[in-house]
Amino acid sequence: MVARVDSVPQTISAASARRVSLAAQGFGIPRPSTVGTRQLNLLMDRLGTLQIDSVNVFERSHYLPVVARLGPYDKALLDRLTLRPKAPYLEYWAHVATFIPRDDWPLWRWRMARMREKYGKPGDWVDSHPQMMAFVLAELAANGPMAASDIEHEENVRRGPWWGLSDIKEALEFHFLFGTVVTAGRKGFERVYALPEHVLPSAVLDAEVPVDDAQRELVRRALRAHGIGTAKDIADYYRLYVATTARLLDELVSSGEAERVIVEGWTTPAYLAAGTRIPRRIETAALLSPFDPVVWERDRALRLFDFHYRIEIYTPAPKRIYGYYTLPALVDEQIVGRLDLKSDRQSRVLRVQSAWREPHAPADAAERLAPVLGELAAWQGLEEIAVVDRGDLARDLAAALGIAVARGTGASR
Repeated sequence: MVARVDSVPQTISAASARRVSLAAQGFGIPRPSTVGTRQLNLLMDRLGTLQIDSVNVFERSHYLPVVARLGPYDKALLDRLTLRPKAPYLEYWAHVATFIPRDDWPLWRWRMARMREKYGKPGDWVDSHPQMMAFVLAELAANGPMAASDIEHEENVRRGPWWGLSDIKEALEFHFLFGTVVTAGRKGFERVYALPEHVLPSAVLDAEVPVDDAQRELVRRALRAHGIGTAKDIADYYRLYVATTARLLDELVSSGEAERVIVEGWTTPAYLAAGTRIPRRIETAALLSPFDPVVWERDRALRLFDFHYRIEIYTPAPKRIYGYYTLPALVDEQIVGRLDLKSDRQSRVLRVQSAWREPHAPADAAERLAPVLGELAAWQGLEEIAVVDRGDLARDLAAALGIAVARGTGASR
């Protein structure tokens, strides 16, 4: 293909960049009247990945980007797409632990090879435990898909009080990184592992994609998913090297699939997917997972939304500023606040343990967010909402919900 002659990059406003980014992520689009498998597949095609996290104080992370964009839906539909043994989506380290389309598995062979190089060095755990590495493969070959807890062995004992892994789990996780084992859904929230031939169709299993072609496709998808971004932004989507991403973005510019742009207020040049339409406005109201692609790269969130965000799960309770599990609150084109939510499933109450307003939040932020909380409570099967009087948005939010603020500090988990 003949390379295009570079022209002077166009300059676009920061507000336009925000709108492009949100539209690329599926915001500002009318919600479907019903959410079925087709809508879930279309959203996954747009996002490319759903990040997985084990924290369940409100809801597990991978369910939240869907409800933020499509509205309340039956989580069992997403479970069928992600948690069954031969589901169309499986797990890999595409950003961190994420669900990806099963058919994309060949795009990650290069990363699997690099993981083998990284963790298979002489003297490392894998090299020091060849019998265990072989044992877990033999168990899967003999028995089919299994969770680590299903494999009986004297070494299947977790080491350490918190995050220590048993040797069984350690071996399975290394095989998972190397691609010698794939996921076959989950049992509860425990990964089920399988040999690739147990799960993948032959067309996927046998496909070979050259490294440069695979990474170019991932850059192409990351740019489409972000809409606009610096080379660092685009690289972070699938955790690629920035230098490699910049080179491949320049190739996309030469082929006419992207263009270089200047965003007002950004210190680094950006890239825009070719043919992108800049929306006049974005109309939406949603609460975002802390691991939503809109905010998962914290520097990008600061640049796009003037939103400084750090999750405080691992911060001791007395030192938390905003709360244990704060969700960014998106209203139209701005992140206007953050709410610390907890699903009290025993009492059937959605607890807003704190609610904070961003400096640029509009006066009607609470009124815009109150219906979102009502939807989320119903989606979770909860009957009431309680708002603790903690944070400068709490009282307005309670008033918008027509309830009194609840007693309590809201500082604990």
